[in-house]
Amino acid sequence: MTGEPDVRRGLVAAEIAAEHPGLWLAWTDVAAAPARTPPELRDRLRSLADRMRGAQAIALRSRDVPHAYRVFFRHVGLDPDVVRTPVEAVAVRRMAEGGLRPRGLVDDALTIAVLETGIGVRALDADRVVGAPALRLEGGAIVLADEDGRLAALFGDPVERAAVTKATRRIALVAVAVPHVPDVFVEEALWTAWDILRAPA
Repeated sequence: MTGEPDVRRGLVAAEIAAEHPGLWLAWTDVAAAPARTPPELRDRLRSLADRMRGAQAIALRSRDVPHAYRVFFRHVGLDPDVVRTPVEAVAVRRMAEGGLRPRGLVDDALTIAVLETGIGVRALDADRVVGAPALRLEGGAIVLADEDGRLAALFGDPVERAAVTKATRRIALVAVAVPHVPDVFVEEALWTAWDILRAPA
């Protein structure tokens, strides 16, 4: 087992790249299966939630990475006050729950990745992804896709065929890197989720 993930760049369709310079797709995979949240991960979630109180949550949108996502959302026709950026979605959940309740190993790994970097990471069943993930146009909208078609809306949940299930044994971690976000943040988000998921039970 290597000590760091192999982060790869996914294809971005030419027409998308022309309209949104700086948009790219990063992904890696890890041998891992869904499981209950281990105690040390519960503690990590609790610590992160404790640091995200009302004032900090409200101030999130002015930070560089969340701001870049908000700008990009508007460029692609998403209202970031309705469709939340990755880190703001977690902040809203923290406010609603009064903390961050564990949701299982995979979901919690993604939550920690976004809280620590601001970058949203999606998990797919890697064995159901045909070829490499890519950003393509479908009906005028940017989607995450593979050779068989849509995997997910741009910042949405995976379609059924690609979703992580109890049968999953290899997980693809995918991050949409928007313009003006440093590459190192994107790679760190994938590394964070990868490191949590590959850890022995």
